[in-house]
Amino acid sequence: MNPRITGVVMAAGLLAAGALRMTWEIPLTHLLRGQELLPPRLDTGTRERIGQTSSAVALGGLRTLVATFLNLRAHTRFTEQRWGELALLFDTITDLAPRTRYYWETGSWHQAYNAASHHLNDSKLPPLRRREAWRSSIRAGRAFLERGIRNNPDDWRLHAALGFLLTDPNKIPALRDADDCFAAAAEAYRRAAEQPDALGYVRRSMLYALARVDGRQDEALALARALHAEGARNHTPTLLCLLLVLESRADPRLDTGRRAIELFGGERRAYDALCNHWRRTRERFPVDGVAAALRSIEARLGIPESESILKSPPPAPFDPDQAFGN
Repeated sequence: MNPRITGVVMAAGLLAAGALRMTWEIPLTHLLRGQELLPPRLDTGTRERIGQTSSAVALGGLRTLVATFLNLRAHTRFTEQRWGELALLFDTITDLAPRTRYYWETGSWHQAYNAASHHLNDSKLPPLRRREAWRSSIRAGRAFLERGIRNNPDDWRLHAALGFLLTDPNKIPALRDADDCFAAAAEAYRRAAEQPDALGYVRRSMLYALARVDGRQDEALALARALHAEGARNHTPTLLCLLLVLESRADPRLDTGRRAIELFGGERRAYDALCNHWRRTRERFPVDGVAAALRSIEARLGIPESESILKSPPPAPFDPDQAFGN
């Protein structure tokens, strides 16, 4: 046979085989990616950011290896306080390894905590620019963590990390509305608690957030009673204080001093826990009935009125105006 004809026949055969292969390979690839058995396709932007060599390695199936090396580079950017470059690096890292929780947690932490703290204390910038940089970093950290949750909806630790961020008293002013933050935190902890491998503390954390949402105290009281009924593992000082507060709010005639002693199993234990709760104003915990309970227990313990904890004003919540000199 003529060599030219042979070449044409072979080329046609290869094209036909390739077309036949694509009819089953493309649907199979989509199926495997849908079941998270294959990583998502790298977009053009990610390939450009990691460079030609790393892109070839990543396309060869070694994405996590490239992500590991980029994470080492990210640590250098952190020590150099190059926050913008650090954020871009973690965008690339999580594009390469979207199922790795550590990268989402760390990238969010760098933005919402490390970068925000740097901007809070950066005397080189004028107050307005410092404040905007601080606020933007915290919001970026939240958005990054929420993107991680969208990529890993069944990872309870990412939901819990979001709940922790949204209840941080030093971050809430950057997110504007405290009620919205606590409501979103309660929802994050609820979703975390739905996962079968979640630790027990997430349901208590859900209560701690829910109790601080205006208008949802009845729901919080029902949850507090349910958790308390489950046994001693849930009898933390915070839960017992909130149970007392929520019961007092539901029944203003409640003898909160007696109820506190009953909950804590003794006058001194009740007094110490309530004193600590009284001082936690930075965290915006409700204090309904706490002052009355403290007066009652102080009388039982023989504490003079002049030495009452109520004589010491609780610390004020974090105020950005003072922090930035406005």
